[in-house]
Amino acid sequence: MSATFAFSSAWEVPAPPPAVHAALVDLERYPDWWPQVVAVASLGPDHARVLCRSVLPYTLDLVLHAVDRSPERLEVELSGDLAGSVVFGLSSTGGGTRLDFAQEVRVRRGWLGAASYLGRPVLRWNHERMMRGCRDGLQAQLSIDDMSP
Repeated sequence: MSATFAFSSAWEVPAPPPAVHAALVDLERYPDWWPQVVAVASLGPDHARVLCRSVLPYTLDLVLHAVDRSPERLEVELSGDLAGSVVFGLSSTGGGTRLDFAQEVRVRRGWLGAASYLGRPVLRWNHERMMRGCRDGLQAQLSIDDMSP
């Protein structure tokens, strides 16, 4: 038994698209600026293992496979505790970069799969907290990078 989730959001980051793109493709630095990303291990040029933990007392174990790294689109396939895809669309705005986020996943493993039916609102809330951490952390990281000599 597993549930499917679709998430989407959009926000603007006050940094140019190349800087945002560079930060998002540098997975190994995610724990530096994204509080909910606990650890990242490279598994090769197009693969990484990522451990994520938001508010709920459960750490997601994910394997990411890069599908697209073009300047205007970043896409990965997910496997592990979740199966699906994550896409960031990047577009230039007057104030920086608009990020359009879309994620479609299926919960795959253990008690989380069964609990995902009953706990759907709580899991959505947990995901929103995770993505708020991404947005806020990315903005802070890019502000720091802008100050670097």
